[in-house]
Amino acid sequence: MFKKTILKNGLRIITFPMKNTRALTLLILVATGSKYEKKENNGISHLLEHMAFKGTKKRPQTIDIAKELDRVGGLYNAFTGKESMGFWVKVGATHFDLATDVLSDMVFNSLFKKEEIAKEKKVIFEEINMMKDSPSRYVLELWGKLLYGDQPAGWPIAGEKKTIEKISRKEILDYFKNQFGAKNIVISLTGNFKEKKAISKIKSFFGRLKKIKPIFKKPTIEIQKKPEVLINFKETDQAHLCLGVRTFDIFQPERYPLAVMSVILGGIMSSRLFIKVREKRSLAYYIRTFPQHYTDTGFLVTHTGIDNKRVEEAIKIILNEYSDLKTKKVSKRELKKAKENIKGRLYLGLETSDAWATFLGSQEILKKEISTPVKECKRIDKVSQADVLKVAKNLFRPEKLNLALIGPFKDKEKFKKLLRI
Repeated sequence: MFKKTILKNGLRIITFPMKNTRALTLLILVATGSKYEKKENNGISHLLEHMAFKGTKKRPQTIDIAKELDRVGGLYNAFTGKESMGFWVKVGATHFDLATDVLSDMVFNSLFKKEEIAKEKKVIFEEINMMKDSPSRYVLELWGKLLYGDQPAGWPIAGEKKTIEKISRKEILDYFKNQFGAKNIVISLTGNFKEKKAISKIKSFFGRLKKIKPIFKKPTIEIQKKPEVLINFKETDQAHLCLGVRTFDIFQPERYPLAVMSVILGGIMSSRLFIKVREKRSLAYYIRTFPQHYTDTGFLVTHTGIDNKRVEEAIKIILNEYSDLKTKKVSKRELKKAKENIKGRLYLGLETSDAWATFLGSQEILKKEISTPVKECKRIDKVSQADVLKVAKNLFRPEKLNLALIGPFKDKEKFKKLLRI
């Protein structure tokens, strides 16, 4: 069972000892991300994440952090999302002190050298180029832009080149000082360790984090009264699209029947859309349907790459499946398969210390409460045919439909006319 410890400064520590591993993972999560940014500094969270690996007072060279972790076979990385940022190290259990020392050094002593910032901006420009050159990835960013428009939820996590170029060292330091306060951070430790000793060690390293009132994100505004389409013209050999609807935030109980419904639609290789789009008609190599939930928004989307000449055919098939779910109950057999799949994947996905660190820590940073796999499975088990039907009827309406598309197309109205359900 996991344990939650709150220090006097408000720092939350989540610990979960695991006897069946010789590894441990230390994850630092910060309640910040692109939704916390302003238009003029969009991309600063992602840039800050990159800079944390670019040298500290104790490890001044950019390669110093990597060398120390590499010499013990450690795995390490960082990530930035819409609502959270994370830094993690996974090492053999005997190297817990090293992991704690390195991550705390990054939090307290990053140098943010001006010349390194300039160099890292160029690295991020190449990251942006890579993403835009991959339409299967870029269409997901366009999907967010279509749903949320010109507000933080609709801005790219990496930012735009012209904005990133203008971000100064002082802006990075100010943002860092504002967001990296004790009450805004969760430390998740999972794996092979002695809990009491580990908590004491973390306290000694991170107990000096200051109580700082962080920048809070603005609520996302969602207004949609008709189907919407966003097209990015590109001479591709294959069209890539996202077709779906707005749904629920992370706190709503309807997300459980939604999860079951998404598996039935396109979550597995025996799902309705995988069979009808790929196996029967050979329209796509990949097709998947998945839900995404944030603290104030959510969506369900079908993501696929289609033969340019058969895009309209694929869209009609997807919409037909959406329509079918809101007019007919799913079969008991299909419902059971989807539920067992979700439960099975949940447990299979939690076989490593890093998976557990993310599972526990991400819940705490976003919801300030943690559900166990057992509780999650019980909630999935309770989902009925009627629950799925009710959610489908609520969501699959013309005024909630959205389509983001990359390919050699310009006629937006033609695609709008297809969005009927």
